[in-house]
Amino acid sequence: MKIYTITLNPAYDIHASAKTLSLGHENLAEVKSRDAGGKGINISRALTYNGVENTAIVVLGEDNCTDFENSLTADNITYIGIKKPGRIRENLTVHTDDGETRISFMGFTLDNSVLTEISSEIYADSETIVTFTGSVPKGVDMTEIKRFLISLKAKGVKIVVDSRSFTLSDLTFVKPWLIKPNSEEIAEYSGKTVNDFSDCLEFAKKMNREGIENVMISLGDKGALLVTNETVATATPPHVSVLSSIGAGDSTIAGFIASYAQGNSPEECLRTGVSYGTSACLLEGTTPPTRENVAQIYQNTRVKNL
Repeated sequence: MKIYTITLNPAYDIHASAKTLSLGHENLAEVKSRDAGGKGINISRALTYNGVENTAIVVLGEDNCTDFENSLTADNITYIGIKKPGRIRENLTVHTDDGETRISFMGFTLDNSVLTEISSEIYADSETIVTFTGSVPKGVDMTEIKRFLISLKAKGVKIVVDSRSFTLSDLTFVKPWLIKPNSEEIAEYSGKTVNDFSDCLEFAKKMNREGIENVMISLGDKGALLVTNETVATATPPHVSVLSSIGAGDSTIAGFIASYAQGNSPEECLRTGVSYGTSACLLEGTTPPTRENVAQIYQNTRVKNL
């Protein structure tokens, strides 16, 4: 099976540590890492670290892409870079004793022609998975994004969407093969507070009835919920000491599609996805899960059919 990840709006992910963070005041922080990032890149990196072949398609700002490409090469990521005028943005995550504060900056401006360039790089058939994740940059029209994804679907491609640029109506229009919202995103989509597990289950079933084949809901340290046409299940990981949750959702997607590519059942895909995502939390920054950690977490992750 061929797996492509698309990153239209990549970023240098900068992780820094500070004792506290005071708004309105100067804060001193120590930079811990500066990595090539973006949700699609995170998925590709997690797949690559776990021996799953994939190709990252990434738009690169010509002004500052050298370090970004060097980072991809160092991580052995197979990628297709589409270079455009402008600079790759930087995202800053400050880790304090109280938690993580993330500041995301706007990226470069593109136009709809980039979608044609990306389409020409994808070998599209029923044995292809394409992930479309992260924010849509300025200048790219959502109508064209939806047309692009539906054209891939028409060729049999399985589409994964994890992007806050999509509204609820966008998702039900495109009907991706897989979505992975969390409770905060569900609240944004539905316009009402998500109070408990039953609210997540209700949303997942509704989206599945709308034609989305796999609806996986992130439940934080409680794992994830999956609703498909035939399956309703949860996967609960063991308790772990979290160093960073940044990129854990991307790793969860990576695990799900890696397992699917091996021909596994929905329950196994869910279990593997949760194992990847939980393992990612054991490492600092957006460091992807290791095979050893994934195997250990997998053995202690419990799946329950509802």
